[in-house]
Amino acid sequence: MPVAHQPKPKGAGGFTLIELLVALAAMAVMAGLSWRGIDGMVRAQAQLQQRADLVLTLQAGLTQWGSDLDAMMQLPQTRTLDWDGRGLRIVRRSTVQPGDGLLVVAWTRRNVNGTDQWLRWQSAPQFSRGDLQIAWERAAQWAQNPGDAEKKDEVRIAGLEQWQIFYFRGNAWTNPLSSDNASSTPVQAGAPPVAADLVLPDGVRVVLTLPAGAGISGVITRDWVRPALGRVN
Repeated sequence: MPVAHQPKPKGAGGFTLIELLVALAAMAVMAGLSWRGIDGMVRAQAQLQQRADLVLTLQAGLTQWGSDLDAMMQLPQTRTLDWDGRGLRIVRRSTVQPGDGLLVVAWTRRNVNGTDQWLRWQSAPQFSRGDLQIAWERAAQWAQNPGDAEKKDEVRIAGLEQWQIFYFRGNAWTNPLSSDNASSTPVQAGAPPVAADLVLPDGVRVVLTLPAGAGISGVITRDWVRPALGRVN
């Protein structure tokens, strides 16, 4: 006798082709949305990390700026601080070990590979007045029109659109290139007058304009005051 086929229980069949396609499409949409979310999180994290790195680099540069000024020397009949409109040069003592000689450091802004950068240059330790003068002139050359030899000793600090320098003298912030700073000024009562450009100012102000779209932007003002003077109002 022929065997009768039992009917399949209702609901026990597999997915139809249309149902599988719909499920696959839904999974693809969910996977795409998830990837976009993860990609957005990765991008945001990368931007935050880039911004943090830029902030740390700029902070390190400003710390070095203050250290250079803190270690600045005042030598008889010798210019140890100079701003020529392009670069700032400083003669400073070495803080590694006493007797390690004097250093000439310089700061400037220059276009490097299409981007304006805040740069720092440092000479080797100098132990004679003649060698110190040569390093001083090399620093000026580096700030104006550096060659490959001078560029080897430079360090990039941060992107910089423009910068300004001011000196604090006579209870006021003034342009170092103004005529007020070129007049003769006595070092102390009873002392012979000395050219003002050989007398260290009571303070130095740097105003940095950071480029837009570089992670961090805006204007930063940093005032340095000679340690023996305390605070400048």
